[in-house]
Amino acid sequence: MKLRRVMIAAPGSGSGKTTITCALLQAVKKAGLRAVSYKCGPDYIDPMFHERVLGIPSKNLDTFFTGGEETRDLFLKDRTEEDFAVLEGAMGMFDGLGGVREEGSSYHLAKVTKTPVILVVDAKGMGRSLIPLIAGFLSYDREGLVRGVILNRMSGSYYGTIKALIEEELGIRVLGYFEDQRRFRIESRHLGLMLPHEMEDIRALLEEMSEKFRETVSVPEILRIAEQAEELEKRDMPGIGRGKPHGASPLIAVARDEAFCFYYEDNLLMLEESGARLRPFSPLHDRRLPEGCGGLLIGGGYPELYAEALAANTGMLAEIKDAVADGMPTVAECGGFMYLHSAIIDKAGNRHAMAGVLPGECYETGRLVRFGYVELEEETPRFLPKGEKIRGHEFHYYDSGNNGRDCVAVKPASGKSYPCVIAGEGCWFGFPHLYYPSNPHFAESFVEKAGAYRGGGRFHG
Repeated sequence: MKLRRVMIAAPGSGSGKTTITCALLQAVKKAGLRAVSYKCGPDYIDPMFHERVLGIPSKNLDTFFTGGEETRDLFLKDRTEEDFAVLEGAMGMFDGLGGVREEGSSYHLAKVTKTPVILVVDAKGMGRSLIPLIAGFLSYDREGLVRGVILNRMSGSYYGTIKALIEEELGIRVLGYFEDQRRFRIESRHLGLMLPHEMEDIRALLEEMSEKFRETVSVPEILRIAEQAEELEKRDMPGIGRGKPHGASPLIAVARDEAFCFYYEDNLLMLEESGARLRPFSPLHDRRLPEGCGGLLIGGGYPELYAEALAANTGMLAEIKDAVADGMPTVAECGGFMYLHSAIIDKAGNRHAMAGVLPGECYETGRLVRFGYVELEEETPRFLPKGEKIRGHEFHYYDSGNNGRDCVAVKPASGKSYPCVIAGEGCWFGFPHLYYPSNPHFAESFVEKAGAYRGGGRFHG
């Protein structure tokens, strides 16, 4: 398949990858092309920006989660030669697993997908020193994937001078610059970027940002680089999910609103391809679970920011507590796991009653409790065959005194392990965010359990 594509990568975090990616995606749309986007790594928030603000389909790709070939298959799944793909890197271009391994890095993703890379360099406070910095990345790029450079936070008056020097000494194309303008920065907070609905006039801001980008960066040159991307073999994929439940397709209710919004699109697709029907509901705004649901999925998000409103919706809290008590198969991750506790203690120390499925409280620690990739194996097989593992990621500042001991989590870079997750015949509750394509048996088991629950009918508490 001849798929036009580029990756936006950088020497390190905070270089402006997200700003440049959003501006480029908007520019691609303005050029009349069908843009699609991908985020390298486990981050949920950049894909939400791409989808909700720019209206561009987006999902995650991660070579730690799924290795080389399957990641390439997931990249090409549902793509056509009419698409124009922009991949946004993570951290520094070569920063992979544990910060030291290639696996999971932006570069590894670019390598397995044979994607040309545009290197975004934060040029603030730098002159000729940019040359050895860029030279180092070019020399370490053994595949010759870096095809151009964009200088971020660069003044227009100095750009012409430094561009000529870089191109003369390094032979790399400098595609443009982006001026240092504070209003174009997407503000950060404790868990990645701010959510789209929390930023005033974000669409107008991004449109203005894209206009500035088109003025100072050669979009036609980027499009030419994308056109030069190698062809990729598109293998037949019978579907991500490999199993189908017996009988009618079960309905799984998926919590999706302002408080619960962290989902990998391939996870949801895998549930559907394993035979489930998915229906969203809102723990914030709905009073009842969807009629006829046989399973419940509560993903991560920001329940701590909406704790007061979640606690006030006593009808939904009771519905969920009764459903789980009745045996409805339920998976709850991170924010969803917090929601199932007796209470959440917010940053100000206020206690907000939650569903009460699990005893204990979740509380702000003031520090990052756990961060990074994990491999999980059940102590007693419930959702996975004996001895098999599933991969995931943790990132949370809240903690619980009741994290569970039904799985062993192993940090793949260091080998350190710890107990976690509360798992039963039909439940899986814990802080780790799972990536189902790393072990499709998990999704298949969940769908099978949902299909077997009371024949897929509505619970009666």
